[in-house]
Amino acid sequence: MHCSVHAAATAFPVWTDRMKQDTAALLVCAGSASRMGGINKILHPLGDSSVLLTVLNRFCRCGSISEIILVCKGSETALFQETVQAARLPLPVRITEGGSTRQESVRNGFSLISQSCEFAAIHDGARPLVRPSDIERVIADARRTGAAALGVPVKDTVKAVQNGIITATPDRASLYLTQTPQVFSCALYRQAAALAEEQGRDYTDDCQLIEALGKQVTMTPGDYANIKLTTPEDFAVAEALLAMQRKDESI
Repeated sequence: MHCSVHAAATAFPVWTDRMKQDTAALLVCAGSASRMGGINKILHPLGDSSVLLTVLNRFCRCGSISEIILVCKGSETALFQETVQAARLPLPVRITEGGSTRQESVRNGFSLISQSCEFAAIHDGARPLVRPSDIERVIADARRTGAAALGVPVKDTVKAVQNGIITATPDRASLYLTQTPQVFSCALYRQAAALAEEQGRDYTDDCQLIEALGKQVTMTPGDYANIKLTTPEDFAVAEALLAMQRKDESI
């Protein structure tokens, strides 16, 4: 089950550079939110808006994005449609139900991407603070290499642990925390998804599908503020980061 919401004329702030609208944004919002204590994190207030509208705003301001696919729980489809219609966004939005796993949810969303889109930017809906400039940079890297993901270097020392005992200390110079969006050539992603399905593999990270093909994924340096809302206290952090972003630049 899916539905389409078409944009109406609006004064919504949009980047003017629309020379290469070749990318679909696929926002995954179908998670169980089991660590949120009953909070619907995607529809939860954030600043003077909500998590959902904040992340939609960020992608609508990217000149490379031509359409948005929202993947949500089946029970929330009508609510998401109502929210998007009221927002009067400048880009077409399609909404579909998620699956039992992230990989299945992305597959459902991928089926709605227009044939005119050469790339897909897959993003966690629970990462509302991604900067439009970072979205554009990771898309640019994917155009060069076929696959790219945002990420940031690990700050802390990382330990490998087994049965409560430290077994190794990896060199953190080579370690990154992977973020989203992760951007792929649509043709490459479909090939990778078909292989995963053929092999019966289910991945929690979209880059893993590409890696399983033996293809390289470029790591695009991102921003530490691009956090994922996972537990209730993350909202306090997100509110503070949002205030900092709005002070630093026009977001």
